Amino acid sequence: MERKNRDKRVSLLGVYDYTVWLTYFGLFISIVGIMEGLHGRKTMAIFCLAFSGLCDAFDGRIARKKKDRTEDEKAFGIQIDSLCDIVCFGVFPSVICFTLGVNGAAGMLVIAWYCICGVIRLAQFNVTAQGRLGRTEEKPCYRGLPITSAAVVLPVMYLVGTWIPAGIFVPLLHLILAAMGLLFVIDLPFPKLKGKGLAFFAGIVAAVLFLLLAGEEWGC
Repeated sequence: MERKNRDKRVSLLGVYDYTVWLTYFGLFISIVGIMEGLHGRKTMAIFCLAFSGLCDAFDGRIARKKKDRTEDEKAFGIQIDSLCDIVCFGVFPSVICFTLGVNGAAGMLVIAWYCICGVIRLAQFNVTAQGRLGRTEEKPCYRGLPITSAAVVLPVMYLVGTWIPAGIFVPLLHLILAAMGLLFVIDLPFPKLKGKGLAFFAGIVAAVLFLLLAGEEWGC
């Protein structure tokens, strides 16, 4: 009887250990940011985007610290990371850009282009990463611009937008978003951030976060 009761216990699908906590937290922050953006709190939305990018920069490194992950856990990590990236750095930036003026017919086309290219980029990454499971060597670069670059580009653009007229900023934002979509799918090498490069990236994001918080505090 006791064995039958054990067999009837409900289990959860997926992985919930520390290797994916930061990925889930980044997704949570992005969802909060989407809500902030929809309520017109653009600075907080941008802050959430930058913070989510910071989470993404380190979640893979944390996951690789666990040496006894099964092949299924590794495969799950690849899939869940890309699925979260679609929301965090595909849908979320699109919502922000829409609130910043990338709307109308041209804006919808640009946002659709950005999202479609982002999905293609992540699908290709998953195919490549899945094929490399079990190998110890790591590729020195990405093929195509990582979609997570939105976590740096858009916050920087938002800060720049405080210094230039809206008549220039909005068309420029259209162009930047369209160019990013193109770079997602063009087969060009982009270096992976490691060591000093990762520290530099984290420093840029931290500086952007500080400026955003300072601007919010000063009412900018």
